[in-house]
Amino acid sequence: MPKFTHIENDRAQMVDISGKGEVVREATASGRIYLRPETLAAIRDGKVIKGNVLATARVAATMAVKNTSGIIPMCHPIPISAITVDFTEETGYIEAIVVVKMTGRTGVEMEALTGVSVALLTVWDMVKSAEKDKDGQYPVTRIENIRVLEKKKGK
Repeated sequence: MPKFTHIENDRAQMVDISGKGEVVREATASGRIYLRPETLAAIRDGKVIKGNVLATARVAATMAVKNTSGIIPMCHPIPISAITVDFTEETGYIEAIVVVKMTGRTGVEMEALTGVSVALLTVWDMVKSAEKDKDGQYPVTRIENIRVLEKKKGK
């Protein structure tokens, strides 16, 4: 694995977007959390000790999208127009899909990615007691494939 050497340029700054025009922007991101079959059944049947997993993850994702600029230092605070958070269950995992829309001068990919990440972390938190093995480890649980599926700019 390559090692990083000392980097002289340690600047960090927000990109100046003041010269850009305002347009409608949209980004869709997704990611997966792999869980034990018993845990997936408990989520489906509403039998998780902490409560409704997907409803809680939906609220957490929405909060994360709205607060992305407070989490990621160089992200601009932006006026979010709409947030959609959906979940699908597949064999062995739940997929979270977050769509973020706004009208402005910068994209919303980071907001969509943050929403997906926090949704999946919230699912993990809600079910972690069911996912641990006898040694307190998580042999099945993992989050993967967080990515931007699509971004749109303009009408």
